[in-house]
Amino acid sequence: MTIQELKSQIIRIADRVAGEGKLDVERLDVSWAPDPAFGDFATNAALIGARAAGKAPRELAEELAVQLRKHVPALARVEVAGPGFINMTLQDGVLHELAAGAAGSRSEAYGGQVVVAEYSDANPFKVLHAGHVYTTVVGDAVANLLEFGGGRVHRVNFGGDVGLHVGKTMWAILQELGGEHPEKLDAIPEDRRAEWMAAQYVKGNNAYEDDADARAAIQEFNARVYRLHAEHDHDTPFARIYWTCRQWSYEAFDAFYARLGTKLEKYYPESEVADLGLATVKEHTGSVFEESDGAVVFRGEPYGLHTRVFITRQGLPTYEAKDVGLIAQKELDYHFDRSVILTDYEQEEYMQVVLKAIEQFWPELAHATLHIPHGKLKLMGGRKMSSRKGNIVRAVEVLDITAAALREAGREPDDAATLGAIKYAFLKTRIGGDVIYVPKESISLEGNSGPYLQYAHARARSILAKAGERGGSRPVTSRFEPAERQLARTIAQYASVVQQAVEELRPHYICTYLYELAQEFNRFYEGNRVIGDEREAVRLELAGLYAGTLKHGLGLLGIAAPERL
Repeated sequence: MTIQELKSQIIRIADRVAGEGKLDVERLDVSWAPDPAFGDFATNAALIGARAAGKAPRELAEELAVQLRKHVPALARVEVAGPGFINMTLQDGVLHELAAGAAGSRSEAYGGQVVVAEYSDANPFKVLHAGHVYTTVVGDAVANLLEFGGGRVHRVNFGGDVGLHVGKTMWAILQELGGEHPEKLDAIPEDRRAEWMAAQYVKGNNAYEDDADARAAIQEFNARVYRLHAEHDHDTPFARIYWTCRQWSYEAFDAFYARLGTKLEKYYPESEVADLGLATVKEHTGSVFEESDGAVVFRGEPYGLHTRVFITRQGLPTYEAKDVGLIAQKELDYHFDRSVILTDYEQEEYMQVVLKAIEQFWPELAHATLHIPHGKLKLMGGRKMSSRKGNIVRAVEVLDITAAALREAGREPDDAATLGAIKYAFLKTRIGGDVIYVPKESISLEGNSGPYLQYAHARARSILAKAGERGGSRPVTSRFEPAERQLARTIAQYASVVQQAVEELRPHYICTYLYELAQEFNRFYEGNRVIGDEREAVRLELAGLYAGTLKHGLGLLGIAAPERL
């Protein structure tokens, strides 16, 4: 039996008792009782069905309880509480079955759907910073949930290989090289390329803000980059510098994503979607978009939004137009049923305008697109990072400072522990809130951390390995002692937690659950001997289910569960 099968039985009986078809099933709740003293499950069926049945809630609850006792053999006890709540306690054998199947349960929230998950969105010609680590980790976890929910997920990255930031960087690069001398790039060591380009971007940005002559030159460089794409120029010295540096960026991205365990299927450069976005906006200018002072804009005020420019006075597509082209290209490439985009919350109003504009001529694509705004990763003290000012922590430094914290704690900073600390610290907070990363807290073996859960898993595996060395054990009973039952109950709840996390795309639900599960097992293990006890078989099986649930949940978060630490 699965939890969903049990819920379906209860709903069918409640509907029949209240009066066929009269029960508002959408409002009916059958969920785990928060306190095991009141049973395993509770339902509000009598409260919401009383009016339709023409009875007092308590009266209807008593009638429903009788039918549940008679027709649902999985229930050991059914009791009516308060104004009409119904509390239900499962048979131990059924609870055991639910616990045994929890980690093997599947969700079909996105069954058969083609889903494009766009996240990370690193820009060539800029360095990957700590914020990219955060958005990548969150994006990976969300994509994992979409896949677990039955979606056929395509993970993609959208980055600006054209645009003003490229013009700024190219201007500074040519200043550094003393002109258009692509051969001088050979002198830059491979391990310094990403950092070198990031420094050029900062120089170019400062010049753009402080020097009118430099600003004019950078604007021309920006236009030149667009022209080399339009003309398919790969041979001029300027083009050779551009294409070489763009490739350096992608190679740096590949290397870092591999360290994180991220497998992006495709990079969408802005240059590949800009023309499509430009043509689409022009096609709908006069109906959806309008000309304003030489530019083309979308008026968002009639929709409670604001106006944004989609084509500049110079005839160039803005980020907004490129996003129009991107959604069109993703549809051409994947024919998606759902597109999920993760960006920081500063882009929320921007995305609302873009999607509202698209809704006017492609309503089905706009409605299939979900924007998930997330918080920012901040430096100590809550300061925001800015690649424009050079006030950043590079992405690799996040790994380095975490590894250093592990060394200070006397532990080996392998990838499993380092990434486990980082990913869990980022994911345990609800998506949308800012995160201030504190390495020493993230590596703690005593608090709510990734390494704590990794250690909990390894400890359980050690118990099982030790028992395995002793040989066979007795058959498992379907009767639980109180402490065993509480652990089995907590394990069985995993399926419901994951289902909710999948439906709402909230990885932090899994983090909260796993931490509570580990604490529950610790309480159980401290008060109940496992190996050598007459109930060894039951307790070993529970330890195995516990370890398997931990590993499965950590896997959904993208965190390794080592067998030993």
